[in-house]
Amino acid sequence: MHCSGLLGVLAMVWQVTAGPLPQDGSAPVERRYAANKTRTDAVKSAFQTAWDGYYKYAFPHDSLTPVNNGYSDDRNGWGASAIDAFSTALVMENWEVVNQILKFVPTINFDNTTSEISLFETTIRYLGGLLSAYDLLTGPLKTQAQVEEDSVQAILKQAKRLADNLSFAFSTPSGVPDNIIYFNPSRRANSTRNGLATIGTLVLEWTRLSDLTGSDIYGALAQRGETYLLDPKPALGEPFPGLLGTNVDIKTGQFLDGSGGWVGGDDSFYEYLIKMYQYDPKRFGKYKDRWLTAVNSTIEHLASTSSGKEGLTFLAMFSNTTLRYVSQHLACFDGGNIILGGLLLNDKRYVDFGLDLVYSCHETYTATATGIGPEVFAWQDRDAPSNAANNPPPPSDQADFYERAGFWITSGAYVLRPEVIESYYYAYRATGDPKYQEWAWDAFVNINRTCRVGSGYSSINDVNKPDGGGFSNFQESFWFAEVLKYSYLIHAEEADWQIQPDNSQKFVFNTEAHPVRLAAANYT
Repeated sequence: MHCSGLLGVLAMVWQVTAGPLPQDGSAPVERRYAANKTRTDAVKSAFQTAWDGYYKYAFPHDSLTPVNNGYSDDRNGWGASAIDAFSTALVMENWEVVNQILKFVPTINFDNTTSEISLFETTIRYLGGLLSAYDLLTGPLKTQAQVEEDSVQAILKQAKRLADNLSFAFSTPSGVPDNIIYFNPSRRANSTRNGLATIGTLVLEWTRLSDLTGSDIYGALAQRGETYLLDPKPALGEPFPGLLGTNVDIKTGQFLDGSGGWVGGDDSFYEYLIKMYQYDPKRFGKYKDRWLTAVNSTIEHLASTSSGKEGLTFLAMFSNTTLRYVSQHLACFDGGNIILGGLLLNDKRYVDFGLDLVYSCHETYTATATGIGPEVFAWQDRDAPSNAANNPPPPSDQADFYERAGFWITSGAYVLRPEVIESYYYAYRATGDPKYQEWAWDAFVNINRTCRVGSGYSSINDVNKPDGGGFSNFQESFWFAEVLKYSYLIHAEEADWQIQPDNSQKFVFNTEAHPVRLAAANYT
């Protein structure tokens, strides 16, 4: 069902008065949040459409190929879409789907797969999805769910089983894990290097597993690898304070380059620095300090203003200290993450900078023929010399588009990514400004219209063609976990997992948008 006609407002409004103090020390800003049942129902309908297609044609495999009603085992054949959908079904209180997944979880054979395993992807999707479901079912949804205790405990048992099977990935000379491993027999790929994000985006899930099981070993494994990122060596790995290169030597834990940014391969390392502090500020104060160092450097060195359309600020990539004026849809989580840090640290400067980034990523959506942002885009920096080798003008065939849009497209695909809507969510929770709900709704309507095909939703080839330029015939598992969850939450009623400007929430979202209970959040 297309949702472009579902524009009516059935709103329930409430007030939240706590939040970041203005810098002049005056009273907290009053925020008003509005729940919109018409819109949440529309997102629930899209979820059900995607789930029904997956469940009919692909389950218990990983992903649906909706054009031909087939399936793909792209994540080891353990039912990635089911586990990624688990926490979203729970926050939507879709008990039929919840019970289907609950029944499936104990049957997953985490001891066997015929394909290579990504430690990073398996952690954020499977381990994160299982732990989130356990936290929700033993916490705020305990009474609503009315499921048997044995079914809930089976979730944690399977999470532990999976982590036990993966743990040999960390058995390297430095403790920096090998991201690629195999089962049957268990062996590492003997990679010589691992990446910033694939090392630095394990610590939340593995630490949470330790806290739930009472066994320190899981968190210790991930935290050991993280130590090399918190104290990077040699100097070439940190060209700007707090901003790190991408590749790390597995044997020594030393950095091999000084190239990176808030982009794929690096992104969620920065994301997890502040989220570990959110998870437990007592244990992870150093993570917060490193996030502050990174963000302050980002504002000073990477923030770049487009020479095209006025008012656009993007974050450049870097190669040592040379900037590259290129970014990605993946990087558009940056505004939301910096807003979150501003809320946690009660510092309006970070919230305001994050809002500038959110606005600019919004403009990458409004400029295209589909109303959806591209996978990769570039711009010319307004303040750098226009004849500099690292600051070229747009290609001639996109010159007019650049003047109008303030960026040009270098890869026009859209692979059902969530980052722009994710940042709208944080912007809305920080400000209460309903324009962010409107932006999220527009994005959802455009994605729903353009990506709906066959038995579900598919990635598309070109966001700047009115029909999306054709389908790649693949429904990503994170479509369930992230796009649909953030599209829902920005219009949903208050709940323990909603971000609060006074930091009274009880959950932190992992990078796959699975809500994980904070260390100090207790339910009786």
